[in-house]
Amino acid sequence: MWLIKALEGVLKGINYFCVDELYSSDEIQRSLKVGNAGGIRVCLNPDGKVARVVIMTSLLDTRQSRENPYHDRIEGDVLVYTGAGKEGNQSLGGTNKRVPEQINSMFPIYCFEIIGNRRDKIIGQKRWRFLGILEYLRHYPDFQIDVHGLLRQVWLFEFLVHHNPQVIYVENDQSILNMILNSKDKNSSTEDDREIVMSEITEGDDKKNREDPRVIENLRSRLLATSPRQFEYIIKELLIKTGFERADVTKYSQDGGVDVNAYAGKHMWPIESLLVQVQAKRWLHSVGLKEVAELRGSLQPFARGSIVTTSHFSKSAIKEANEIGKNPIVLLDGYKLATLIKSANLNWD
Repeated sequence: MWLIKALEGVLKGINYFCVDELYSSDEIQRSLKVGNAGGIRVCLNPDGKVARVVIMTSLLDTRQSRENPYHDRIEGDVLVYTGAGKEGNQSLGGTNKRVPEQINSMFPIYCFEIIGNRRDKIIGQKRWRFLGILEYLRHYPDFQIDVHGLLRQVWLFEFLVHHNPQVIYVENDQSILNMILNSKDKNSSTEDDREIVMSEITEGDDKKNREDPRVIENLRSRLLATSPRQFEYIIKELLIKTGFERADVTKYSQDGGVDVNAYAGKHMWPIESLLVQVQAKRWLHSVGLKEVAELRGSLQPFARGSIVTTSHFSKSAIKEANEIGKNPIVLLDGYKLATLIKSANLNWD
């Protein structure tokens, strides 16, 4: 009898998942009732509505990230997930279209990270680490250089990773998701914060002055491959190259405050010696309202602030940066940054 029950357990799968524990592909497939292929796997109810989604990701180490700076990343508690396809333009179709439905349908999204190749016999079959339940934040088109060095359009998805509760019972996963989302600040996610404002990847008023989009994206990918600390020093050198003086990188603290201080140079005569305080974010995920407001609160009296990122800004971040009656914050996204670096002829190793 015990053997029959054991076999039934194998066929049905397990009834809960623990954060940071390892699972086999079969356990995930059977327990969550999803397919066995693809990065986004969907379980449908009998009425055709989504019951749950499973996202399978691969997070690279530092060396691999330099080789492929676009790869899926977890930055803080945000997972940046790139749609399927290594070459050519990606389309927003198939299972990709299901993910944003979480906003209205409130289905749980499980996330698993692969920790080793299936050929590695030491690891065995249990090679998927459960990261937790994901909360959809936003998705938007972006540009990347593909495996053949060609510029292409991709789709990026951003999720907030919830590590608690650490045990997710499958039969109660809908209730657990409701508990997670209801415990959050209702104002923490708005339509303006979901909408990303994209810069044109080409700059200039005419074809003669426009930069090659492939060159600009190559520069951005190089910036994404740097370490956060190296990125701060690149911003310091860019400030010096563009006429600022007494530029200095602050003590590394990872606290989200000011990273570089600089003063307007003599040729900037209307604002000469004005202190500019810069926050450098070597991110793949977008910058929102929260980061803009926090930087403004960190500025010294009468200083001007700026956020420089390798990614993009949400619509709410841009609104906050230019809010009437508040100290304005200058925003520089990844495309504008790469264009400025090219025009300043800044090189780094």
